[in-house]
Amino acid sequence: MITVKHPWHGVNPGINAPSVVNALIEIPQGSRSKYEIDKDSGLLRLDRVIYSSFVYPVNYGFIPQSLGDDGDPLDILVICSQPIQSLCLVFAKVIGNMQMIDQGNRDDKIIAVANTDPNFNFIEDIHELPVHFFDELKHFFSQYKVLENKTVEIDAFQEKKTALPIIEEALRNYADRKSTRLNSSHLVISYAVFCLKKK
Repeated sequence: MITVKHPWHGVNPGINAPSVVNALIEIPQGSRSKYEIDKDSGLLRLDRVIYSSFVYPVNYGFIPQSLGDDGDPLDILVICSQPIQSLCLVFAKVIGNMQMIDQGNRDDKIIAVANTDPNFNFIEDIHELPVHFFDELKHFFSQYKVLENKTVEIDAFQEKKTALPIIEEALRNYADRKSTRLNSSHLVISYAVFCLKKK
């Protein structure tokens, strides 16, 4: 029987995380469709077509086995000279973070470059990117939900030294939740065995 690993739970975050991570791409650069990994099945689901005429300026995905403050895997924006196909795994070198306030909640989006793209893999930190890149990102993410009557604010663009602890925290959060669930399952099984023995 052939089994497929769940993209969030079955793929490791990378042996060199947090500096270089495995990024699982959901939305290719240039897409107007917002795809998301379905948490139950692991399949790629069309969440919606963006209401505005904007397209994603970078490849958008997440870091496997991570858990952000919003209860979802930690988002990552991967800069590459080419659109990257959905569900493609990319070695991504972390260079910074974009901190957003989405509907009043903190929403971190790690910024990285595709480590196998010679057009960008020489970049080590966010300050090496052109100013226009930040203007484009800020314009897209602050405006793409306007027609849905939702508010998004770009709080700050942060350097690599700030981004790495955010990733480490998200990886710890995932590991802690997984451990808690395993312990809960063990208690349920132990109680069931105890009840059977009493019979």
